[in-house]
Formats: sequence, C-alpha cells, structure tokens
Amino acid sequence: MATTGTRDEGRAHVNGGDLVADALERHGVSTLFTLCGGHISPILVAAKRRGIRVVDVRDEASAVFAADAVSRLTGVPGVAAVTAGPGATNTITAVANAMLAESAAVVLGGAPPTILQGRGALQDINHPALLRSQVKQVFAVRRVRDLAGAVGRAFDAARRGTPGPTFVECPADLLYDEAVVRRWYRAGEPRSGITTADRLRGWYIRRHLDRVFAPGPATPTPDEESEGRSPSARFLSHIALALQRAERPVLLLGSQAVHEVHRLSQLAEAVDRLGVPVYLSGMARGLLPAGHRLLFRHRRTAALKEADLVLLAGVPFDFRLDYGRQISRRATVVAANLNRRALRQNRRPRHAGVCQPGRLVIGLAQHTSAPGNISAWLDALRSREQDREGEITELAARPADGINPLALCRAIDRALDDDSIIVADGGDFVGTAASCIAPRRPLSWLDPGPFGTLGVGGGFALGAKVARPQAEVWILYGDGAAAFSIAEFDTFVRHGLPVIAVVGNDGSWAQIARGQKEMLGDDVGTVLRRTAYHDVAEGYGGVGLELRDPGCVDATLAEAKAIARGGRPVLVNAMIGTSEFRAGSISL
Repeated sequence: MATTGTRDEGRAHVNGGDLVADALERHGVSTLFTLCGGHISPILVAAKRRGIRVVDVRDEASAVFAADAVSRLTGVPGVAAVTAGPGATNTITAVANAMLAESAAVVLGGAPPTILQGRGALQDINHPALLRSQVKQVFAVRRVRDLAGAVGRAFDAARRGTPGPTFVECPADLLYDEAVVRRWYRAGEPRSGITTADRLRGWYIRRHLDRVFAPGPATPTPDEESEGRSPSARFLSHIALALQRAERPVLLLGSQAVHEVHRLSQLAEAVDRLGVPVYLSGMARGLLPAGHRLLFRHRRTAALKEADLVLLAGVPFDFRLDYGRQISRRATVVAANLNRRALRQNRRPRHAGVCQPGRLVIGLAQHTSAPGNISAWLDALRSREQDREGEITELAARPADGINPLALCRAIDRALDDDSIIVADGGDFVGTAASCIAPRRPLSWLDPGPFGTLGVGGGFALGAKVARPQAEVWILYGDGAAAFSIAEFDTFVRHGLPVIAVVGNDGSWAQIARGQKEMLGDDVGTVLRRTAYHDVAEGYGGVGLELRDPGCVDATLAEAKAIARGGRPVLVNAMIGTSEFRAGSISL
C-alpha cells in the first residue's frame, strides 16, 4: 500500500480500511454499527481513528436495523459493517425490511481475499448474488483504489429516486496494508525445491496483487444528488382543481412524505393550510400534534369508503388499503409516489405523479386555498373519532386477567416526554399501542413498515438513541418479539444508551392465535411462557422491573423513566391480560 503519509500523526500507512473510513467521513457518517470480524477489522479501526463512533451489536441484523433507524431520523443513510459469510446472511431480513420500508442504508460487507474466493476459503459465499435481490444496488470492489468510489456510489444509489439499502463487498485483501497482504501469500510459498509449477503460481499471485494494489486514478465519487423530484405545475393544477370541487376529501400521508427531514416544519404548515382531514401512517405519524383539528386516527376505512377525493401522498395501494379496495370506486383518487410501480399497482388513480410526496403537499398548499364546503364532513369525522375514543376508554376500564393492555398503553402515552421516540416491535400489543399512543413530534414513531418484521426493537432503539441522544427512547415489545433482540440490552449497557423497554407479556403470539383459533380451532404453535424478561435484562447488565399489579402501572413507568434518566437501560415486564380490542385484525 502507498506510503504517502496521512493527516493522522504517527500513522505511516494508508490501507483500504482508511479509504473506506475517509469516504464515510465525507458523507457525514458519525456512527458505524457493526459486529466485529477479521474481514472488516481495518474499517472499524480506521473509523475510530477519525472520530466515527463504532457501536458493536450482538446480532448483525441489529446493526442494519440501527442504520435503517438513523436514516429515517436524520435523512443521512445509516451505515452497518458486517463480516463475510454468516455476517452477511444474518442481515438479510433487516436489509429486506429496509428495502420494503424504502429506507436508505449502506451495508459494508467483508469477504475473503479476492484470489481465494470460490476456492473454499473461510466464510466464502457469493455475497453479491445473495444480496442483489434485496437491495437497490450491489458494488463488488476488486481494486483498492476503487473502494472510496464504490462507497460514494452506494450512498448516491441509496438516496436516489425511491430510497433503499445498498451493499458494498470489501474483500479482506483490499482492506489490510499491502505489505501484510503480500506476506499472507508468501507464507504459502515452498521453502526449498521450487518447481516450475511453484514459479508459475508465484507469478500468478504477484500479478494478481499488482492489479489489486495498482496505482492510478480512483473511480470518481458521484456528486451530491441533484435529481429533480418536485411535482410538475400541471400535476399541481389538476389536484388543486379537484380539491376545490371536493366535499369529502381525505389526505393520507405515508413515510415517503417525511423523507426530506429539512422540510418537516414546512410540510406540517402546508397540511394545516390545506384544511383537509388527514390520516398519518408510518414515519409520518407525529407530523401533527395530538388533538390537531385535521388529524384523525380512527375509522379510516369508513372515511375512505365515503370520501369523494382521496389524495395518497407516499401511500401505496397495498394490503394496508386492502389493495385499493378500501377507497370508494366513485372517489377521485390522486397519488404521488417516488416509486413509479407503486403508483398504479392494484388500482389506477385518476391523477398520478412520480415525485416527492412531501413536496407535492407543500406545493399544493401554495397553489390553492382550503376547500370551503367541507365543514359537515369534518364534523362527521370528528363525531366518529370521539365515539371510538369513548369505546377505547370504556374497554380500557374493564378488568382483565392481568393488566388491561389498553390501560397500559394509555398509561405509557401519559408518561411520554415531549421529546420521545417510540419503537414498535410486536403484533397484538403494538397494534393496541398504535391506537392509544400519540407520537409527540415528527419522526418519533419507528415501526418495521410493510414487511412486518419482528426483531427490529433493539436495533431501531439503538439507532434512535444514537441519532437523538437527548430523546427518551421507548421500545414497545410484544413478548414474542422481545426474544429476537433483547440481547441488545448488552449493547445498551456497554455503550451507555439508556432506553426504556416495555414488554406486553401475555404468554402468546396473540395476533396469530386469535385468528388461528377462530378459523382453525387450534392454538398450536402460538402458546408461549410468560418469560421473566426483566431477569434477562438484568442478566445483560440493565435494570428489570416486573409489573403485575394494575394499580402500580403509573408508578412503575415513572420508576423506569427515572432509571433511564440516571443513565441505565431498563425493561418493564408487564403481565397483560387478553383483550378482544383487535379481533379480526389478521392481514394477508
């Protein structure tokens, strides 16, 4: 490797790990999530030297989940580095989750030395073939000088168009010092009796390494993305006209609408100016404060059946809208989405635009005034909202065979700080929480997205606490989901990240069990133990609190908040009872 000197005093050599770390620094990366491995060690060491925080986890999936969360909360792609073979295979679910959630993340993957790939080396698999179907783009680097450019292109690809994850394969012989790599190969040379075959082998290895370390111009790093994604004036005028004619309009805002973090306040003001009833989903939850005159959470399906204009801003026609069937066939449907395919999949809107949905709403508010004839429509929606809130209040007051899950979720809502982030990881308990807990601000609700992945909790909370260290970070765990990532309590402790976890523990995969028993008459495979997750958290160095008494809910949550303020992660293991609140909630 070149000995050109570096800005780091006392460091005589630049290796491939340095080049990768330099590229991360140029792209504003402040934290690198990882699980260590010999293939990627130079990246970790070089990142630390540059002041990039290296946070090591207990499962590679958590590293990618954390990178995903950072991307969603900051607008800068999060980065995870994982070792070869099982290090990469362990990320597949998390990478697929980021892809379907349209979350930009960059995954750096180690690999065996280039000359040994396909020859039975340790942890040798075809990483590009494995990852290609689950990421936007794969970059397989084969020369040291191309490492930085590949990282730059991975960042660009992750952000361009519809955001998503990218993967960069970094073979070990590109990351270590050239002298070290050449010694690796010389170690296998015969010490005596050199044959013609040995000479040919030596010549081949030297020629290969000369190509790997060849000097020359590096592959250029792309400039910052300048792709225009604003809606056209014609598209805006069509929607403005439709909106002025509408008597029962509804606006649905999804995660895409809040991708541009720097426009959030402008977007919230635009929604307010439009004066149209709005339902928020995904990362858009919290854009408007609870109690806002235009914000609705309940009876969305009924509203869509009656609406005469439905504006989908970053919301696809997937299972969450019953593939478009929730919307009346008589309604004028308008859709804005970064993903061209999603615009017309399952249902064709009257007007469709490939653009940034948040920009569409902002532009629309600048082009038109609020419709003046929808007061009766707003009153009807508010009446339904109040009726549903009354039903939830009544259900929360009912006794249960344990703590009433609705009452617990309402207590959590009361306990939340104004600056808080909620990480949702579970089925039935989390679905209940979504109806009862109001995010306090934009970008304060993290759920998996359409992939419905269990196990995001530890990684998402890790990324959230790193991205917003002053925020109060809560994980809402179902007891089934908790087991996937509770080991990250070890990570929270080691890195001083005081998160609060609440496990809704009913000893069941309740969301599955309810439908399975009703339709098939058997709960096989859905029954769990009421595991002592508070003891598990204690074993990893955190604090565990067991909650059995409904009368102690508020006091226990207050204690958990005090423990977290004191700098320690804490888990509340709440023994909840059964509830029919979400009967019939199965999704396919």
